[in-house]
Amino acid sequence: MGPKEKKSGHKKKKISKAERLKQLQEEEEKKRLKEEEEARLKREKEEQEKLEQQRIENEKWHQLEEKDLQRRTEELAELNLLEGCFLEAEKLKRDTRSLAHWKHYIQCDGSPDPSIAQEINTFISLWKEETNQTFMEVVEKSKLVLRLIEKLKLILMETPPFDLQEQNVIQYQGSILQLQELLHLKFNKATEILLRQASTLADLDSGNMEKVIQDENVTLYVWANLKKNPRYKSIKFDGTQIGFEIPKILATSDIALRLLHTHYDHVSPLKLVRTEQENNFLMTETVTDEGTKTTEVKTTEVKTTEVTTTEVTTIEVKTIEEPVSQEDQEECIPQESGSLINSEDEIKVEDQDVTEAQRTSDKKDSEAEKGELEMRLLSESISAAQLYLIENTTEKPFIYEDNEVDLCQFTTLGGVYHLDILELPPQYKPVKGWMIVQILQEGLQKFTYPPETVEDFDTENAFPPIEVTLKVHENVIFFEDPKVVRWDAEGKRWRTDGISNVSYDAEARLISFSLETFGPVTLIQDSHVNMPFLSWELKPLEINNVLLIVTTLFTEIQIQIKENLCMLISIKIKDKEHVSNLEGKWMSPISFIFALKEAGLNIFPSGHSHFYVVTNNKNPSVEMRAYRQMALLSSAFAFGWSKWNIVCNTTKVIFKAREQPTEELIENPKWVLLMFSGDRAQRLKMDENSDSYSEALKEGTEFHSTLYHMLKDVASREAMEKINNSNCLFIDAVCHMLLSIRFLSYS
Repeated sequence: MGPKEKKSGHKKKKISKAERLKQLQEEEEKKRLKEEEEARLKREKEEQEKLEQQRIENEKWHQLEEKDLQRRTEELAELNLLEGCFLEAEKLKRDTRSLAHWKHYIQCDGSPDPSIAQEINTFISLWKEETNQTFMEVVEKSKLVLRLIEKLKLILMETPPFDLQEQNVIQYQGSILQLQELLHLKFNKATEILLRQASTLADLDSGNMEKVIQDENVTLYVWANLKKNPRYKSIKFDGTQIGFEIPKILATSDIALRLLHTHYDHVSPLKLVRTEQENNFLMTETVTDEGTKTTEVKTTEVKTTEVTTTEVTTIEVKTIEEPVSQEDQEECIPQESGSLINSEDEIKVEDQDVTEAQRTSDKKDSEAEKGELEMRLLSESISAAQLYLIENTTEKPFIYEDNEVDLCQFTTLGGVYHLDILELPPQYKPVKGWMIVQILQEGLQKFTYPPETVEDFDTENAFPPIEVTLKVHENVIFFEDPKVVRWDAEGKRWRTDGISNVSYDAEARLISFSLETFGPVTLIQDSHVNMPFLSWELKPLEINNVLLIVTTLFTEIQIQIKENLCMLISIKIKDKEHVSNLEGKWMSPISFIFALKEAGLNIFPSGHSHFYVVTNNKNPSVEMRAYRQMALLSSAFAFGWSKWNIVCNTTKVIFKAREQPTEELIENPKWVLLMFSGDRAQRLKMDENSDSYSEALKEGTEFHSTLYHMLKDVASREAMEKINNSNCLFIDAVCHMLLSIRFLSYS
């Protein structure tokens, strides 16, 4: 066989691995560049669309702002008319205060009018002259005295600063202090009279005297050591767990132990003393829109402002200094019938008529202008007083020493327990059918324990602390274990030292402790234990009737405001109903606030509270305007807490709102979020469940200058009727409660 023929054709060149890798990289690079170009074009398109959308939104925003500015004057004027209800309410309250004297006069019950210095001074002088009153007689008299003190306190708290003269403030505070001191003096005198009879009232078993006298305002526990048995060191008053564990030296001494529990606090410094800031507010100069300077003068008359303006004075001077002359009067006398009147005389008569009409018109205009200015100044004073309620003081509380109680941070609750070791006075002795007793000129004397000068004694062993067990007042709520403090008579302050081994039985409401030195003691609680609030809601029940719900860490408090009165509906502690003696009692707003504080339910921040509580401080002017407008709308709209309020800045507030459902509306209408900055209200696009904060405007809504007009756009006819027919005193009461609780800053 011959050789094989070679196959014809071109052999394919083999691509190296490096060339293949380079080719892949080039393809990937082209792909990447293409993707980047597409992404760039997409971004540019999106950016253009975003800019266009932003332009449209800005244009729409500017249109809404222009529309808001165009109607702002009209809306503010309408709001000003509506807020005239606060001025009307103040006039009605002023009339009520003016009628108080007349009502007291026609009662003819023999009690003095505490606001009249002569009457209250006469009452005090006459009572000082009364001697040998028994303890029960003093207790009965104390009811009247406590009513007088309460009236004076209410006058100081309810009368606005611009209606109260400083001399009256000093007078009322002085009367309060005199009544308090005299009342305690009378209790001491009555205790002395009771202790003189100790031997006749001695217990048959122990041989010592034990007496308990209970009243709604005072409870007396007294024990007289007649037998001086050294083994009788444990004292428990019959039927109670209240008592003392005394050392041997007292068990063998001629003494008496007294526990006088006053259910009120007349020991702490009077808190009604006005600060320098308030005094400055009582007399301020205001420049009106016309540039005229006016002065607000402190007075208790119906006209609380004296207005002095150049224009008014000039008009009044012209009116007074340009009387009609005798000649002009004669020329004005009509001529007899048939007589001729020349043209010159006719002109004089016409000119005189015009002058008289002009003077009368100027006088009326002057009086109207003056009255209008006075009302405007009064309205501004009311606003200033409302603003003062929510302004924080810039000065920090006093620097307190160690163991000294800061009364800006803590509150005394449950009254004061006056613990005294007394020297037993001489006892009655029967002599030939008579009862004879030696009366000491110096009166009731305290037994000093431990002695001021101690020689050759081991003080700790010979004069140990006295163990005391007290009952906590049943009408007071403690959310934490109460703290026991004692009164320092020299320093005029409450102190925490000298007290040890404190234990509290919450179920039995008994507190036990060891006390080194006897004297007044009381229980205190942090004033801000319920602050800040967890949530709040204000919802209407019907016209002139709303329910206010405040939820704190420890409790839920429900308050009803109807007309111009407030009532506690319920208290929940740990999801359980707590019965309070305040439930079902209608009171004025200020009396109601005072009563809640005394019961331990303090939800009312003071000007110093921001030093003790982490707050969400809002601009006071914005906060005040929000509360005023909420009160105007409260008969028809519900308002509630929003978590976004703490996110926005201090010049804005955010809260929920909804119209109260009626038969025509759905049962559970949705809440809407409103943002208010004092001069602009808007509905927000986000809701309470949104993931992030945004101030974007809700689609289809507009800006308004007031909350009233914001909600008026969506309000039903029935809602607007309720709002327009709301009582001015009701609106004022709701506003005062909101200003006192300050939800927007303390939630």
